[in-house]
Amino acid sequence: MEHSNQLIKWDDFAKIEIRVGTIIHAEIFPEARKPSYKLKIDFGPYGIKKTSAQLTKLYIPVELIGKQVVAVLNFPSKQIGHFHSECLILGAMNHDEVTLLTTDMPTENGLLIG
Repeated sequence: MEHSNQLIKWDDFAKIEIRVGTIIHAEIFPEARKPSYKLKIDFGPYGIKKTSAQLTKLYIPVELIGKQVVAVLNFPSKQIGHFHSECLILGAMNHDEVTLLTTDMPTENGLLIG
């Protein structure tokens, strides 16, 4: 993946609602085209959101439960087969391996990243 040299303004970044949540459920998503998991993430006052993520190279579902992660909440929802994804979990991508962005200390669910 190439680096974009396009600069954005602070107002562009401020439009992105990035929050901390805790994974409360993880299972294999067998219908996905690429190996993925279905996740439920608790964002505290912002509710529990569902998403799918291609994390199968580095994580197993049981390891994901209780992990605090960082996700974008204000993308439009996306239909993936019969599954409805409500947020975008963030991670560092190295080809087909994704390492989750997490907090280094326990954090309140729903806190805004900025």
